[in-house]
Parts: sequence; C-alpha cells; structure tokens
Amino acid sequence: MKKNLLFVMPGLSAGGGEKSLVNLLSQIDFDRYNVDLFLFNHTGIFMGVLPSEVKVLPLSETYNLFSLPLVQSIQKLLFKREISLVFNRIMFTIMNKISSNSSVGEQYSWKYLSKSIASIDKTYDTAVGFLEKTSNYFVIDKVRALKKIGWVHTDYDKLGMNPNFDIKYFNDLDNIVTVSEECASVLKKRFPGQRNKVKVIYNIVSPKTIYEMASHDSGKLYDKNEGEIEILSVGRLNYSKGFELAIESCKILIDKGYKIKWNIIGEGEERENLTKLIKFNNLEEHFKLIGLKANPYPYIKQADIYVQPSRFEGKSIAIDEAKILQKPIVVTNYSTAKDQISNKINGLIAEMNPDSIADNIEKLIKNVELKNKIVKNLSQEDLGTEGEIEKLYKLI
Repeated sequence: MKKNLLFVMPGLSAGGGEKSLVNLLSQIDFDRYNVDLFLFNHTGIFMGVLPSEVKVLPLSETYNLFSLPLVQSIQKLLFKREISLVFNRIMFTIMNKISSNSSVGEQYSWKYLSKSIASIDKTYDTAVGFLEKTSNYFVIDKVRALKKIGWVHTDYDKLGMNPNFDIKYFNDLDNIVTVSEECASVLKKRFPGQRNKVKVIYNIVSPKTIYEMASHDSGKLYDKNEGEIEILSVGRLNYSKGFELAIESCKILIDKGYKIKWNIIGEGEERENLTKLIKFNNLEEHFKLIGLKANPYPYIKQADIYVQPSRFEGKSIAIDEAKILQKPIVVTNYSTAKDQISNKINGLIAEMNPDSIADNIEKLIKNVELKNKIVKNLSQEDLGTEGEIEKLYKLI
C-alpha cells in the first residue's frame, strides 16, 4: 500500500530551496508514495516543471483574502464580516514591520497568518516542511502526520532568528534535515537537545538533466564582443547573496581595463538598490540583472567564469550546477564555502570584499594554466546526488 506524503513550501519562485524541492520530487518513486504539496503561493517559474503525479493542494478563500495587499485585504475581510481576521491581518503587517529582520518577522507574524489557514483534513504518513520558518510551523500546527520532518537550507545562525521561538517547533519534529555538515554542526550547537534529530541530505542535482537542459537553447544567448569575459552569478536578489560586492568587483576589473560582461540570474527585494548601484558606477553596459530564468543552464554553459559572492549559504545548488558544467568558479569565504570548493583545486575562494573577488577573477583570466587545472579537476568529479533520495526514504 502506498504511503501518503505531504511537502510544504512557501512557493516555487526561483531559489535554491525551491529548485531543491523540484529536483527531489522528480526523483520520488510514485509507485511507492502518493505526494501532496501545499504552497502558500501558486505562482513561480518552477510550477510548470512539477511532476504530474504531485497533487498541489488548493488554497482557501480566507487565506487568499488574507494574503492580498493590506487595504484590499481589510476591505474584503470586512465585507465577509471576518472581524477577527481583520485584526490578525493588521497585526501580521505590524509584526513584519517592527521586527529586527525579515526572518524574525516571519517567526512572530506566524501566529497571525495561521489564523487564516485551516488545518489539512487528512492524515499523512510523513509531512515535510521543506524550508525553515513558516513551512515547518505549518507542519506542526496545521498537519496530522505519523512523522514530521523539518528542513533548514542554510546556516541557521546567519538568519538572525530567535532560537527560543523555534525550539518549541523543533521539539515536535521527528527529524531536522539540513544540506551540509557545516549547517548540521551549527544546528547541533544552537540546539544541543535536538542534536540526535539532525540529519544531512544533500540537495539533489542530476548531471544528466543539467547537460540536456544546457543544450536546449542553441547558439548565443546574448552578443559577446571580441575579448569580452562573460561572468555569471545566480541567486535571489537579497542581502545574503552579496551582489553589491559583485558590482564593486566588476567596477574594479573594468577600471583595470578588462572587458567584462557580468549577468545575474534572479529576482528579489534588492533589485532597485542594485540597479542604482550599477548606474552609480556607470556599469549599465557591463553588469546586467537579467531576471528569472526557468532554465539557467545555457547561461551557465556560455559563461567563462561563475561567481558566487554570497555572505552566507547552506549548500549552493547553483555552485553544484556550475561545477557539473565545468565552469571555473570564484566563491566568497562564507562558512560553508569549503563544503563545495577546495581552493585552487576545483575553484577559488575569495575573501568577502570586492578587491579579493576581483583579484581572484583576474587570476582566472590571466592564469590559463590554473583555469585549465580547475576545469580538468571538475571534469573528474562525481557530482550527481540523485542517491540522496534514499536518505529521505530511510527517514520516512
């Protein structure tokens, strides 16, 4: 008899966690498992690549009204005479505005958001909150399941969250899964009473799929001038990804006389600030925010160098993808960088400042022997992680 699984995720817009979930679901044995998916938002570039066997659960009218912009939400809830929800909608906005950062806001606004969501009327064998914060809270508060698993996709301490809030939820989880040994170490130190629950399951990446998708777009994706160095970065446009460091690094390289075309695939709340910084540095022709791409692999394939200028990561799927496509890589020295990159072996690790990032990019431009060595070493790595699905099966 098939087991019933539920996965919970905020949405399927571009992001490492979102891509990780889609990759995992594509590996599920649907002869053994029925899979439901609860999303708080039913839009996003990965919606179209969900396996057809996955059932996306509908959102209630109440939640849809609650999630509207504040004034519109209040008006419609008042029309429905949902007075208590009007109060919760106002408090939800207030908590997000007054909190010290967005992660804390998400923690303390959950109790107001949760009032708009009914519990799921089904019992599952296993329910999985696939992203830290709201997804895990939902699994504990709104789902009946014989086993409950929560996921943390990054270095917990870098999120700026209140661990005293999360501990009551972690107490009710059967397992806490994270994506690298370093992230696991952080969780065990922060929550010593939960250390035996912490498990590592690497993000699933499939070289075969990536090679196939990288070849989907034939020819050049964008014009390349003679002597131009194409650099690519992928990630959500937010503080953690450090893209303002990339802009300043680009400026340094341009001032040194290099012909640089640096593209960023991603969207996020920092787009306006990054656009202003690009303009301030007169880099409009050299540094481009090209938005979301459902298939980023042709862009990675065409790039000369891949750069990840992050302040913190869990385990970056984008870096694994660049490794599979054998791109010379520069990453900043965030806490989990060495989980994926060995300096001067399969990439370069720069300090977290524009000068060091630019210096390491320059090494790859000038030192052809080093660049070729890195590419050769990447070609010999076994980078597929499809077998990680077996770890999840064991937890289930």
